[in-house]
Amino acid sequence: MTGTVTTERPWVQEMVVVHRIFRRESRHLHDLVGAVRPGDTARAALLAGMAREYIEGLHSHHTSEDELLWPKLLARVDLDAELVLRMEQQHQVVDAGLQELERLLAAWAASPAEPERDALVAGLDRHRRDLLPHLDEEERRVLPLIEEHITVAEWNALGEHARAKTPKDKQLLMLGALLEDATPQESARFMALLPLPVRLLWKTVGRRSYAKQMAAVRNG
Repeated sequence: MTGTVTTERPWVQEMVVVHRIFRRESRHLHDLVGAVRPGDTARAALLAGMAREYIEGLHSHHTSEDELLWPKLLARVDLDAELVLRMEQQHQVVDAGLQELERLLAAWAASPAEPERDALVAGLDRHRRDLLPHLDEEERRVLPLIEEHITVAEWNALGEHARAKTPKDKQLLMLGALLEDATPQESARFMALLPLPVRLLWKTVGRRSYAKQMAAVRNG
């Protein structure tokens, strides 16, 4: 096996924290949509909006990997090329499921009746069956390859690419999603990457706003 040798390694735990968002929110969406009463248009509209943000976020995450990560790994690994190609194929499967979810969401938001709701819940269940094994394998087998073959600068570029795609009015929401299940050490690492004004905005406004929004979504 050939590779890039560096003395400093990428902080791949960042990927684990990001994956927690998709595990958590896909579970919440499945359960919350299933609890919506037929005809509750307001609740359906709220959850449909959150689901679309989830879909957009996961699609952006995978697109960043497709563009900036897999090509570099394929150029540097020999024995593990099959694994990287499998990651790309799994992305295609998950993306097809996300497209299906968008169709099911549109139908449910237009007519939040029981059949449309149940079809969406079934779609969310299929999505989790596709997504979770992919995340597990990526963390278990790909992150060690990244540590060995991807430079810190290349890894940071992946994070910057993802952050650049996040609209400014959604950045505090994204930060809250990252920090929700992060350990104190992980939280400190993320916060240290932020400019001082952003850290102050999170402490004075963002944390409370995120908690209020999540309470409305999850307890409404």
